[in-house]
Amino acid sequence: MGRGDIKTKKGKIANGSYGVRRPKNDDKPNDHKPPAVKKKA
Repeated sequence: MGRGDIKTKKGKIANGSYGVRRPKNDDKPNDHKPPAVKKKA
């Protein structure tokens, strides 16, 4: 299983295709906002 195996992520990258192992949309958030600062009352 490697670049020739289309069912793996490496194989999909080599083949240029997408699927379950290599989704087009990563569910990772891309907004790197700084954490909210809590103000003391």
